[in-house]
Amino acid sequence: MKGVLLVNLGSPESPTPKDVKPYLDEFLMDKYVIDVPYLLRALLVRGIILRKRPEESAHAYAKIWWEEGSPLVVLSERMQKKVQPLVNVPVALAMRYGSMTIEKGLQELSDKGVTDVMLFPLYPQYAMASTLTILVKAEEIRKKKFPHMKFTDVPAFYNKPDYIKNLADSIQKHLVGFDYDHLLFSYHGIPERHIRKTDVTKSHCKIDGSCCNTPSPAHEFCYRHQCYETTKQVIKLLGLPEDKYSLTFQSRLAGDKWLEPYTDVEIDNMPAKGIKKLAVVTPAFVSDCLETLEEIAMRAKEDFEANGGEEFLAIPCLNDDDEWCQTVSNWINDWAK
Repeated sequence: MKGVLLVNLGSPESPTPKDVKPYLDEFLMDKYVIDVPYLLRALLVRGIILRKRPEESAHAYAKIWWEEGSPLVVLSERMQKKVQPLVNVPVALAMRYGSMTIEKGLQELSDKGVTDVMLFPLYPQYAMASTLTILVKAEEIRKKKFPHMKFTDVPAFYNKPDYIKNLADSIQKHLVGFDYDHLLFSYHGIPERHIRKTDVTKSHCKIDGSCCNTPSPAHEFCYRHQCYETTKQVIKLLGLPEDKYSLTFQSRLAGDKWLEPYTDVEIDNMPAKGIKKLAVVTPAFVSDCLETLEEIAMRAKEDFEANGGEEFLAIPCLNDDDEWCQTVSNWINDWAK
């Protein structure tokens, strides 16, 4: 019997330092997120970051927390509930970090008799710290607890025409009535080192401005290329001229060289360049979360206005958009035939 496991990032149980700390520990101690030797990672995370970060993060989470709970979890659940009636196989939801574990999701499917699982990371672009860590963790759990199961991994869908259309339609819908000067595509940042680590050719990804436009097998796992390709294809559907949009990377940590240009730096400089009305879309996420609701819709908006910006629009993620849920169900039905 076939079934589907949708997997998103995860969330702390509540917006309190007590609950944020173990969540951050699990997240940041993941070797695919902070990819340094274990002892160094433990020193960095447990010796430095977790001394201050839980309180800061809890404050940020508290600003976006809904009555029903974590926005990312609530929105993911809404999506799963919309997709389920559109398909003929069980659809479960799990998170890579936190209490909604992948093991619980697989157990739910197993209890329904599922042996053939479509493993569906909810990330349009492939990255070590998102897609890969889900696939590796799920396989570890499968071997230990569910050896009777077989996985079919859903690859990055950054360039699938129906996803691109959903994204373009959503952007267009939210821009109605907003006379914007500029549309910014802000993707989650990753260290440049991760790009080189996932380069299957071991030589193509130089991050020099040309490699992402030169065809290569490396592009199947290149986050940077996939971000640029998503933007290019959406812009083509929207029919925007080059001077009307740009691409940046957000949420960097100090200490490493991360993908540039940086979202916060670019947004701060835009009003001085004559961009007074800014719209921002965050296509590295399919569900709104801390990085979209607090970092962009709140903090970036405040910074933009403090630097002379006049109007700021944060475009929501696809979330449980009807067209997007239909697309996901179509992919599931094609697989489940």
